[in-house]
Amino acid sequence: MAWYRETLKADWSSPNEVKAKFSSASILKDGRVVFNIAGNKYRLVVWINYPYKVVYIRFVGTHKQYDEIDAQTI
Repeated sequence: MAWYRETLKADWSSPNEVKAKFSSASILKDGRVVFNIAGNKYRLVVWINYPYKVVYIRFVGTHKQYDEIDAQTI
């Protein structure tokens, strides 16, 4: 819920702004971002459409489940 609340009020226009707010986030290509949730117990993969200010959740799962996916294509 903490991530959701922060993202709801965010006005990110670039990956650098995401990284400034969530320093542990991993910035991938084409607007993909991986967030560590609950002390890296879970991973959240999103695609951010910066011009339209929309965040699409692509994956939520454990670290082990994350290791089994391709975050760039999911």
